[in-house]
Amino acid sequence: MAGTITIKLVFSGGLELLFGNERNQSVLIPPLVPSDNSTHSSPSSSSSTPSSHNDTPSTGGTKAADLEYLIYHLRDHLLKERPELFMENGTIRPGILVLINNTDWELEGEGSYQLCNNDEIVFISTLHGG
Repeated sequence: MAGTITIKLVFSGGLELLFGNERNQSVLIPPLVPSDNSTHSSPSSSSSTPSSHNDTPSTGGTKAADLEYLIYHLRDHLLKERPELFMENGTIRPGILVLINNTDWELEGEGSYQLCNNDEIVFISTLHGG
């Protein structure tokens, strides 16, 4: 496996506003990540980091990169504001649909889905004011 995994991201339904108003993005993540989802040493952190990031030292174990890690990576490195609108209790907030290669993430194992190169992960907010 190559040194990094490329993940294509799509944000819609208003979520793009939390990610710098960029609907389509991509990230590079390592194939092995800390078991505790610490993202402080991620190679693709080129953007400013929100104050809610996970900078605690890793406990030392590693795991294959999974969707749970990607969620923390997005929060820590791409999310520009209001992390509480994206994550709740360590996972995606209710009301946000997540598709992995056009399949509902619940059918793919949710956060335990192991990421593959060129996966497309789509986040769609179904929460609307009114």
